[in-house]
Amino acid sequence: MRRIYIFDTTLRDGEQSPGASLNAQEKLEIAKQLARLQVDIIEAGFPISSPEDFDAVALIAQEVGTPEGPIICGLARVRPEDIERCWEAVKYAAKPRIHTFVATSDIHVKSKLRRSKEEVLQMAVEGVRLARSLCEDVEFSTEDAARSDLGYLCEVIAAAIEAGATTINIPDTVGYATPEHFASIVRYVRKHVPNIRRVRLSVHCHNDLGLAVANSLAAIKEGAEQVECTINGIGERAGNASLEEIVMALKVRRDYFQAYTEVNTREIYRTSQLVSRLTGLPVQPNKAIVGANAFAHSSGIHQDGVLKDPQTYEIMDPQEVGVPTRRLPLDRHSGRHALRARLEELGYDLDNERLNQVYERFLEVARKKKEVFDEDLIALAEESMAQVPEFYQLDFFHVTTGSQVPPTATVRLTSKGEAFQDAACGDGAVDALYKAIDRITRVEVQLLDYRVSGVTSGKDAMGEAVVKVQANGQIVTGRGSSTDVIEASAKAYLNAVNRVLWLRELEARRRAEGKEAIRLDEPVEVV
Repeated sequence: MRRIYIFDTTLRDGEQSPGASLNAQEKLEIAKQLARLQVDIIEAGFPISSPEDFDAVALIAQEVGTPEGPIICGLARVRPEDIERCWEAVKYAAKPRIHTFVATSDIHVKSKLRRSKEEVLQMAVEGVRLARSLCEDVEFSTEDAARSDLGYLCEVIAAAIEAGATTINIPDTVGYATPEHFASIVRYVRKHVPNIRRVRLSVHCHNDLGLAVANSLAAIKEGAEQVECTINGIGERAGNASLEEIVMALKVRRDYFQAYTEVNTREIYRTSQLVSRLTGLPVQPNKAIVGANAFAHSSGIHQDGVLKDPQTYEIMDPQEVGVPTRRLPLDRHSGRHALRARLEELGYDLDNERLNQVYERFLEVARKKKEVFDEDLIALAEESMAQVPEFYQLDFFHVTTGSQVPPTATVRLTSKGEAFQDAACGDGAVDALYKAIDRITRVEVQLLDYRVSGVTSGKDAMGEAVVKVQANGQIVTGRGSSTDVIEASAKAYLNAVNRVLWLRELEARRRAEGKEAIRLDEPVEVV
């Protein structure tokens, strides 16, 4: 059995998904969960891309990069300024890694880098040497390897190993490869790079043709020892190889791959939900492993088979990935102890303060529903964990709307014990509600996205609202849940406003400490 190392790049490549944006605290929250998931390497960001990304990588290196924790990695082009900036961020980790890269395909060398192949080779060698002089653990990637001349690819890889690289990564940067094609590249590299066995061989596949997971697994069969992937498969364009799919494929088909990972699979579902919540990117219902329908059976024949023996139509136990399967008959008479016990079964170990918050919200839901399901509890637990300091709390709201009536909303918020009330009209009930909140808080935000979805089924289902707003260049996600979608919408928007105020408070602290202000730069093209 070969061990396959899991390199998670959710916080770097995953965050480059259109619409996904995380601040340092949100990145830290995900990194801590990735450590609980027991990934081997966390690529925490691209430190030179912005001061905020640098701070996030440094924070994760300090908080998560413990001796018993994962390797903390930062990305850098082969430019000296990139590599030095990366080291300044990751050096706080007990096990730091510098991941540096340069493109090797003809189209990238000629059109993007506008250098000769000899110059690119020299850049790779100098970059790896500098990185190795700073850090013992250096990964080198050949960007767009799947479209590179194989002879030149091997030449660059061999030179990078001689310069001190300890991991070599072969990326399919644009998702061009097919499984047999990508497997043949790995075979060729292993055969024609004489010093390849001195390093760990890694792959990083994109999903433009929907083949990222298949390509990664094909590479593992050919001897790749590390696979780079993201939670929920998020990432540039069509995304990356999905961590949960690769890990469970290796676990379920261990007989075929003869390989394993050290990932704690029971944390997969919780990690998926956390990443979805913080990025604002929903998980499609038919998504393998973590989608809402992944373990659902609607066909009568299938239901009959599963009732007789789950293995008739399930190739894995849902609980192996932390997916709740049972309906929970808790109601308004249930106490805190029962609630805590069920939450712990679902993987949520809440302190007393958060438990009390969830319990109060649980009672609100239980008064409106006959049954409270596991999915409801997960939504409530995640909502409590998503909380930031509540500068404003929702006291009450009232909306009036109709085909012949201008939509109007009256809202009362409380802050530090003082009540504030206002009203506004809008294009609809939610628009009026948000305008009334704006009038009270006087926080100028631009609404970028608004979505409502059902957490469970039925007329009394919990609804979850997700909003994405922009304020002063920062993109912030807010979430709220309720059996009333209008109330969920109000809570989500207010959660986003409170997050904006929280970030402003953090920014003020930075200035008071003499630190550089956070800003967002133009994105830099990366692997």
